[in-house]
Amino acid sequence: MGSTSGIEQARKTAEALAHSPGFGNEHSSEAVPGALPHGRNSPQRAPLGLYAEQLSGSAFTEPRAHNRRSWLYRIRPSAAHPPFVRIDNGAVRTAPFAESVPDPNRLRWNPLPEPAPDTDFLAGLWTLGGNGDVTQRTGMAVHLYHANTAMTDRVFSDSDGELLIVPERGGLLLRTELGLLRADPGHIALIPRGVRFRVELLDDSARGYVCENYGQPFTLPDLGPIGANGLANARDFLAPVAAYEDEDRPVQVINKFCGNLWSATYDHSPLDVVAWHGNHTPYVYDLHRFNVIGSISYDHPDPSIFTVLTSPSDTPGLAGVDFVVFAPRWLVGEDTFRPPYFHRNVMSEYMGLIEGAYDAKTAGKGGFVPGGGSLHNMMSAHGPDRETFDRASAAELKPQKIDDGLAFMFETRWPVTATGQAATADHLQRGYDDVWQGLERNFRP
Repeated sequence: MGSTSGIEQARKTAEALAHSPGFGNEHSSEAVPGALPHGRNSPQRAPLGLYAEQLSGSAFTEPRAHNRRSWLYRIRPSAAHPPFVRIDNGAVRTAPFAESVPDPNRLRWNPLPEPAPDTDFLAGLWTLGGNGDVTQRTGMAVHLYHANTAMTDRVFSDSDGELLIVPERGGLLLRTELGLLRADPGHIALIPRGVRFRVELLDDSARGYVCENYGQPFTLPDLGPIGANGLANARDFLAPVAAYEDEDRPVQVINKFCGNLWSATYDHSPLDVVAWHGNHTPYVYDLHRFNVIGSISYDHPDPSIFTVLTSPSDTPGLAGVDFVVFAPRWLVGEDTFRPPYFHRNVMSEYMGLIEGAYDAKTAGKGGFVPGGGSLHNMMSAHGPDRETFDRASAAELKPQKIDDGLAFMFETRWPVTATGQAATADHLQRGYDDVWQGLERNFRP
């Protein structure tokens, strides 16, 4: 278990953090005055004896609006490291998922069981499923994590994709190359492809979800007829300010590359960036700041109206993966069945619950609970369970505030293939189909 002193120190650090706001901004930050060069990126001699290094999250020649890169000014260049060697992948799996076949059945899981003692974020990662092919940079994976200790003397980076971390229980302190971020339940953290980071805990344990996006980086969705404002506001995304470690001690650096974990022991901390500028940067975002757009006349809107972030594909409007949040909101539709409607979808949906209850699913033991999740693959028929249908069909349609829950969805263009460990897990709910039993024939010609 994590030490009390370590948690208290992490909390003190997290409470004092500063940020640079704005999604997609060209941020700049220096932990030591004069560390950033002016007028050029790579002078003959970088300031303060630092090394200049570019971290590219996109190809050099991608359109300017899509280009992701940051210039880092660090104590030692990233190239100064020994060879990496393969290590055990633990419970982490990567596309293509060939150990089982895509399942058209509706699936639901309880939360992950308690982890073994001294399980950190990386050791506590457990892959539920995914799609695509990581070597082709297409698709996504759904992971869960359950940790009870900080990552100590080791650092992680993911060459396969960016990581969208969704805490459900217990806060996280993320020490990244570009600075520190705090992510509490109700927040999300976005770690770009290739950025190294370490996870410390702000509570005795931490649990949550991770979307690993192999495809194009997440961006804010276009607003179309909504106009210039609404959904997630760019200024509410917070990037870190520069903070560095100048430590000469052995540090295990673990890299996820083409589905496997590789390890090298450095003689120094690689979190040694003293200054940086660019737009390839981590972020945190408070989901309670999402500006919900909904119907004020009739009918439940399509869930796309709740999109926080999207990873575009080669087909306009067809996302590699969308991140959707069902945040607190008012329901006022007249002559309307207010919970989400019954439907079959060409997209595949993995839903998780951060807090409270979801308005289309019954909570409690054996139901849809915080830390659990459901998978409805493409064209799988789903919608409100029988209890919810009966209640909503008879409800008095007065204005109703939905503020007792926070749910989300990873929605993807391809079917999600469950891993072998997910398909046979003890916490897989058997008999999930039963929640739709008892939807009686009401037709009276």
